[in-house]
Amino acid sequence: TNAFVGLSGGGKSTIAKLIAGFWDIEKGNITLGGISYKDIPLKQLYEQISFVSQDNFLFDGNIRENIRMGRPEATNEEVEKIAKESGCHEFIMELENGYESEVGKGGINLSGGERQRITIARAMLKNSPILIFDEATAYIDPENEYLIQKALDKLMENKTVIVIAHRLSTIKESDKIFVVNSGNIEASGKHENLLKISNTYKNLWFAHTGEEGQND
Repeated sequence: TNAFVGLSGGGKSTIAKLIAGFWDIEKGNITLGGISYKDIPLKQLYEQISFVSQDNFLFDGNIRENIRMGRPEATNEEVEKIAKESGCHEFIMELENGYESEVGKGGINLSGGERQRITIARAMLKNSPILIFDEATAYIDPENEYLIQKALDKLMENKTVIVIAHRLSTIKESDKIFVVNSGNIEASGKHENLLKISNTYKNLWFAHTGEEGQND
């Protein structure tokens, strides 16, 4: 698990979208398994990566169809199994038409937390080896955040994970944290080390936790 943190506008989401293959690389290079993105067909690249962001998107159709987009050949049983693992099944079954309930354009018929859980279920069904979370819980209320975090923990098992986070407490245990400042990697390392070597990280942590002075 690798996390990117920094001030708003510093370039974190740009890095995430470049790694996801959403934008072309104008300078420099990104490699996957030692192979340049320029040499990997987009379809093949997208099969390797799942992207979950704060701006989750659902297609105008029913819930089952939206989850199944992660793996179009999935059976109804597989869709429902994933829905249970991602914390969706209970609220889906409370809807009048269950899995056949229409989500509406952009998912308007569902709450933000429900839409996010559907998006995570879709990513779980896709089961790609690389996961990118771009502030996936940014706008979620505390109750839904707990449910979504449980789903994310399940989804992240045995994967390469890249997390863009504004709540630093959620990425404190990451294997490596990268501090992004004005488009550059200012520092990287474990949480405890960054508190010692990076003023930017230390200030972000203190702003998040109110712990200023406790680590001096």
